[in-house]
Amino acid sequence: MQSSLKKSLYLGLAALSFAGVAAVSTTASAKSYATAGAYKTLTTDATKRNVEATGSNALYTKPGTVKGAKVVASKATMAKLASSKKSADYFRAYGVKTTNRGSVYYRVVSMDGKYRGYVYGGKSDTAFAGGIKSANTTTENTTDTNIGKTVYFANPGKTNVTWTAPKYTQYKATKNVTNTDPFAGDSLKVTKAATKTREGSLYYYVEDATHPSVSGWIYSGAVTTDAKVAFNQATDVKVNFVNDGKTVASGVLQNLLADATKKAANAVGTAVGTDATDKAVTGATPWVDTQLAGTGYTYDKASNANAAALLAAKTGDTITLSVNKGTTVTSTINAYETTVAADGTTVTNTQLKNADAKAYTDAVTAAAGKDNSAITYDTFGKNTVVFPTLTAGFTGVNGANYTSADLTKFANDNKLGTLYSPTFYVKASGDKTAADAGTVGVPAYVKYTLTNANKGTYGKNAQVFYTSEVVYNQESPAKVSVNGGNAIFG
Repeated sequence: MQSSLKKSLYLGLAALSFAGVAAVSTTASAKSYATAGAYKTLTTDATKRNVEATGSNALYTKPGTVKGAKVVASKATMAKLASSKKSADYFRAYGVKTTNRGSVYYRVVSMDGKYRGYVYGGKSDTAFAGGIKSANTTTENTTDTNIGKTVYFANPGKTNVTWTAPKYTQYKATKNVTNTDPFAGDSLKVTKAATKTREGSLYYYVEDATHPSVSGWIYSGAVTTDAKVAFNQATDVKVNFVNDGKTVASGVLQNLLADATKKAANAVGTAVGTDATDKAVTGATPWVDTQLAGTGYTYDKASNANAAALLAAKTGDTITLSVNKGTTVTSTINAYETTVAADGTTVTNTQLKNADAKAYTDAVTAAAGKDNSAITYDTFGKNTVVFPTLTAGFTGVNGANYTSADLTKFANDNKLGTLYSPTFYVKASGDKTAADAGTVGVPAYVKYTLTNANKGTYGKNAQVFYTSEVVYNQESPAKVSVNGGNAIFG
């Protein structure tokens, strides 16, 4: 009995002791939350509070260490926004809270309004750190050649209007006007230029002296310095030149006369067909021909539909005129070695010639078993290279313009980026003009590297330019014997 009582007491005390330990353990493991201080609105210049995510912290509904904080954008999402190429994914900081642990959380909103919440910002409420950092949403461009020039709306309408700031580079940037049609004829002065940091697109700040409320930022591609292409709905008719459903060029017939009065039109919808026809297709150099210059297309003079479209034209209209496509031609390519002076100016351009396979074979045969030093730099003539055999020529519509980039791409795609002379032999490295008679020479070749290509017109000779260097103690990578010349090279 006594033993049983002692045993019961012992077991009871042990149970109580275990329960007490459990209670202490439970209390110790309970999550300890921070508390946040009062909310403060940031009052510094708003444009100085543009920030971007660093990707190191998530975005929360409350400061992240406060009880009840929920994730708005995960750390992974914030990392994606940090590396985004879209201005919409920048943030504007506008408020702050500091926890009792000294952690600062900034209240931020993305430029497009999609994300809003608190992000850890370091230990100071005067400097951005942690999950965000300061961002320059635009980069000022002070060297743009159009600054100070007069430009015009290239295509007035509801697209590409003026803004208080380039879209999404400032929070709640707004349109100054929703439609530029009423201001189509206004002269605009470019006073500033800036590039959107993430997209790389160029914007101009334009000032409209006639209608100051229009002044603002506009995409640079939406304006033009050419007054001849500016479109005024009250006085002009826009023309699209179309072939097989594709617009190949566009232009504006400007300052037309009203059919009824033969005076200058000044209202949208004024019939101007007679003057439009006269200006478009008559004269020594018709307007339609100047608009199509460099496109490779010609105006279809036999088209009754074209004649009808011009005669029915009213101011503000956009009419369609059909055009004929020119024939496809292959342009001969002329390659030149460029010699450059120390000051960077071009001294000479010497045309490169294609190596003659038979002459090369004859020279090698003559030297067989003898002295290959007889094959010198002058054996094939100076500036001789081995042009690769091409599967296709540099082709385009006859009369159409091509750019330097077009020709450069063709050259690189067709292994013309680097050209080589045939192998020749020299008496020693550093000498490309002669070899010691009776002595086996050192192999060498000239390597030509493409430096630039001229823009031009299909149907005329194309021009590419190279610089050269001599490579010693190696045979040329080019194999003359497999190439007998290619007709597209001049």
